[in-house]
Amino acid sequence: MIACFGALLGIGLTGVISGYLFGQGPHLPLIVAPMGASAVLLFAVPASPLAQPWAIIGGNTISALMGIIAAYFIRDPIIATGVGVSLAIGAMSFTRCLHPPGGAAALTAVLGGPVVAGWGFLFPFVPVALNSCILVGLGLLFHKLSRRNYPHVVPKPAENTHQTIDPPSAARVGFREEDVDAALEALDETFDIDRADLGRLLQQVELQAAIRSNDKISCADIMSRDVIAIGETSEPDAARHLLLKHNIRTLPVKDREGRLIGTVGLRELFAGGDTIAHAISKPAVARASDAALSLLPVLTDGRTHAVIIVDDDHRILGLISQTDLLSAVARLLPNDGNTIAAVA
Repeated sequence: MIACFGALLGIGLTGVISGYLFGQGPHLPLIVAPMGASAVLLFAVPASPLAQPWAIIGGNTISALMGIIAAYFIRDPIIATGVGVSLAIGAMSFTRCLHPPGGAAALTAVLGGPVVAGWGFLFPFVPVALNSCILVGLGLLFHKLSRRNYPHVVPKPAENTHQTIDPPSAARVGFREEDVDAALEALDETFDIDRADLGRLLQQVELQAAIRSNDKISCADIMSRDVIAIGETSEPDAARHLLLKHNIRTLPVKDREGRLIGTVGLRELFAGGDTIAHAISKPAVARASDAALSLLPVLTDGRTHAVIIVDDDHRILGLISQTDLLSAVARLLPNDGNTIAAVA
């Protein structure tokens, strides 16, 4: 439904704006047909490499230019269409803006008739490039308002927070980038997904499979219930005392109503101040009913030492530390002599 509404606004407003800028009449197509296919990609699959801004603008414009060139030098329309689309694919690949509707833009340039012929080499820019730029601009605004990641940016891979050359702990097991490359080479296929997105997807598949296989263990089963916490108006010395006395790294901070507002640790308390308010960090939280293994990505990110378990009112129910989760994972290991010896 989001894609349908986006296409409605995108195509409709593109036509309105183009008509306002250049008028409406037989001398210029209001909006070229390939924009409909571009809208499908832009609003339905915005994460596709084929739907990114440069792919839409560059792909449509360059392809239309290839079609115009083919029609100019080749009088036979049948041959010109084949050559135009072929040149469009090559040009888009070379300029890294492959966009399937570009093939339609090339055909439109060849078979557009007197109107296209009259505009000649201006046609790829007006209306094709104009339509593409307006559509992309509307897509950027629409996706921002709907809180979608567009242009699609792949999150940077996790870095070692200890500033050593070792990869992050979560990246030391399982598949690696070279495994993804080897799999793609073995399959010898072209997939409409960014290589980095493919790696993220496979990591999430591994995590979801582990959660499904061990979904009987919930956060409520392994959390510490006697949680040491502190008020937001407390002094830093009081927070340091609790952290050292109880040998913990994460101290939940509560407001006057007893709701969780954040956490503090010894590192955050280094800065001066009369209260701990300046040192409060955003907490990592979960629900008691959540699968315990779903906390793996958070507790292995190299920064988070504990996840706070809260209820619907954000009141503290418990706490799961890295040690708690490690103990739970250890219980899932096969109970045989080889495993015990390996762990020992």
